Amino acid sequence: MADRDDVCVLLPAYNEAATIGSVVEGFREQGFENVLVVDGGSDDDTYELAEAAGARVVEQSGEGKGQAVREAVRRHVEAPYVLMADADETYRAEEADRMLEPLFDGRAEHVIGNRFADMRPGAMTRLNQVGNRIINGAFSLIHGHDYADILSGYRAFTRESFLRLSLSAEGFGIETEMAVECVKHGIRTVVVPITYLPRPEESETNLRPVRDGGLIIVTLYRMAKTNNPLFYFGSVGVSTIGVGAVLGVYVIYEWFVRGISHEVIATVGGIAVVLGIQLLMFGVLSDMIVTVSREQTQQLETLANRLSEERRGARQSGDGSDEPTPDGDTDAPAPEK
Repeated sequence: MADRDDVCVLLPAYNEAATIGSVVEGFREQGFENVLVVDGGSDDDTYELAEAAGARVVEQSGEGKGQAVREAVRRHVEAPYVLMADADETYRAEEADRMLEPLFDGRAEHVIGNRFADMRPGAMTRLNQVGNRIINGAFSLIHGHDYADILSGYRAFTRESFLRLSLSAEGFGIETEMAVECVKHGIRTVVVPITYLPRPEESETNLRPVRDGGLIIVTLYRMAKTNNPLFYFGSVGVSTIGVGAVLGVYVIYEWFVRGISHEVIATVGGIAVVLGIQLLMFGVLSDMIVTVSREQTQQLETLANRLSEERRGARQSGDGSDEPTPDGDTDAPAPEK
């Protein structure tokens, strides 16, 4: 049975001197000895305070939260389970067990903490709440799953499942990419309710709502190209057909009402309609290819798991006949002379 010794608490941090010490101490008080802080080149005392609080601190080679998370898990984490949180004291270390329980029970490979389940007053501005709702709605529409709060920074996941994800986001888009990749790869994901606290007054946020929100929306749409190509190409195709239809109605109106012909506009409208139909057809074909690819991937993973279980069972039920004897020889009979 897994326990806290199998967990690495991952805390990406940048200029979090006001809170990093208490955050590290909070997780250590809950029994997590393996706390890893990835410092993004802070120009305050984040590095020193985290180290003094008992964390293992490494400085990331690049910039951005996304790069910090990828580098940490792939290079510095050896534990089979990772509990990721922000270093701004907005998440409660006391709820770590709630996050890890689905992993330990084998019910999930990835856990998302839902901040909206218990959001304390002042924890999120009204603008950010509206933006989060829009982004979560867009995710549900585009990718077909409702994860309630895909931008939550409180995550728990197996290291093995993380390594299966294709991640490239540098900044706050990392949470969005992780959610989309979980859908794409069929990673079992569970959402649990958590408490979301307001940042301490002395702690400044690194989030830029308008710019970061726009980048997240673009990321959602861009990733639909490989996860939901029917939506990606279909939305462009429908829009193009709509433009062509509007131009066609205008040309017909001008011809019958005013007797004016618009050959160029009619040509453009016709091209737009044809292009839109082609995009729709391409989206349907791409969706079929993605569906077949997923089925094949699932079959291969099932086969690999079955072979792994059979090998493990064979090792456990073996009679030890192939093990070396005390004098270094095997139990196999000696060849005849």
